[in-house]
Amino acid sequence: MSQIEQRLAALGLELPTPPVPIANFVPWTQQGSMVFLAGQVCEWNGSVPYVGKLGRDFVLDEGVRAARLCALNLLACLKLACDGDLDRVRRCVRVGGFVNCAPEYEFVPAVINGASDLFVAVLGDAGRHARTAVGVASLPRCAAVEADAIFEIG
Repeated sequence: MSQIEQRLAALGLELPTPPVPIANFVPWTQQGSMVFLAGQVCEWNGSVPYVGKLGRDFVLDEGVRAARLCALNLLACLKLACDGDLDRVRRCVRVGGFVNCAPEYEFVPAVINGASDLFVAVLGDAGRHARTAVGVASLPRCAAVEADAIFEIG
């Protein structure tokens, strides 16, 4: 078990089964030491527990939990890119976050903190990253949150 998975276990978390793409794309690509992860919605082993909009169907705490699920899915896909060894991860470089929300919803960055905080919790300073957080009108599978990421691996 990698150090990242040990830290997740200490937090009471585990990695889900990596999601299967629902369209014409792959879960990750690699260019040199950089791994580009496709967007992952707040899915848990095939089920999307947060379907709907922040500010209408869900409150901030639920959005944070949805973003954390996105991050766990990203780590599950990253594990594939690392041939099963997450100890190869050097750092999280960038996170893109998308929140399905009501037009007036103002807490989009706070929602995406669910993903950002998880990466810092499991990677320490190497989890600090550049980030974009955007409110959107809809997401695949009507999910409440989606995130993508770029990691550097060794």
